[in-house]
Parts: sequence; C-alpha cells; structure tokens
Amino acid sequence: MTLKRFLLDTVTVSDLARNPHGRVARHLAEEGVEAVCVSIVVASELRFGAVKSGSARLSERIALLLDRLPILPLEPPTDEHYAEIRHHLERVGNPIGPNDLLIAAQARALGLIVVTDNQREFKRVPGLEVVNWLGPRRSPTHL
Repeated sequence: MTLKRFLLDTVTVSDLARNPHGRVARHLAEEGVEAVCVSIVVASELRFGAVKSGSARLSERIALLLDRLPILPLEPPTDEHYAEIRHHLERVGNPIGPNDLLIAAQARALGLIVVTDNQREFKRVPGLEVVNWLGPRRSPTHL
C-alpha cells in the first residue's frame, strides 16, 4: 500500500493556525502528521501574512506550525513541471497565480496531493491531485 502524501496550501495551514481543533486538524489526525508537508512557497506566504498583520500571537502560531511541518525546498524537476503547466494553461487561456503555479508544479513533480480550499485554480492543472479538507468530505480527484 502506497502512503498518500499531502502538500498543504496557504489557506489550509492558515485555517489550522486559527482553528487548531478544526477540520484540518481532524484530517491531520486521520492521515498522520508524517503524511503532510508544506512548500517553501507556502511557508513564505504564511510568514509574510504574519508579519503584515503585526500580530505577535499569529506569528508565534505560524512559527510553531512551520517548526512541526516539513518544509520542502523548490528543486528539480519542479522547474520542468512549472514550464509544462504554465505553457498549457497559457495556451488554453486559463492561467493561475504565480505562487499557486509553483505549488502545483512542486506537488505534481513529487506526486503529492494538494490540500486546498481553492480548487478552482488547482483543478485546472493536468495530472494534479487535489482535495479540500475545509469543505465537504471528498476523495482526491485526479485530472
């Protein structure tokens, strides 16, 4: 049996910081902490949001979460997937945001399932598995 691995997006980790006993926490308990990670892109967005808010409490919560979750660096072959995905989405006239594009490329390159509430963006990426832990319980979809 292959272990499912999940790449949490910014909104998902933000929800976990705000609701440490909420839906995301329940999914983490169900899947196991060892099955989840975040991208350096997500970690950067979270730290920026905490600094921008000026909230020491939020900064502490984000730091605590990021200390406990593996943070994946951007490494090859993410760059190849980025180029393929961006070319495809631009060709069909349906691009996604630059940070979401990096997250999607990294997840696809590593065979990870993206956990996001922003399925509208991520579902446009061919070959990417996406699941929403904030909405109704769904199984991953593969496009």
